[in-house]
Amino acid sequence: MKAKDIHGMTNDELASKLADLKDELFKLRFSHATGQLENPNVITTTKKDIARIKTEIRAREIKANA
Repeated sequence: MKAKDIHGMTNDELASKLADLKDELFKLRFSHATGQLENPNVITTTKKDIARIKTEIRAREIKANA
């Protein structure tokens, strides 16, 4: 997910996407632990997407309070 895609989302969309990504990360970790995950790099990509969304949410909070 690109940063410009995240900037175009609303706050509700960001919250929904964040919940989806956290759920996906849980499933990926479970698959990795059981040895069923073929590409472990997907975990890293998912973590980075979560971080990008959290960063955008925080930036919007700061902008709203300023």
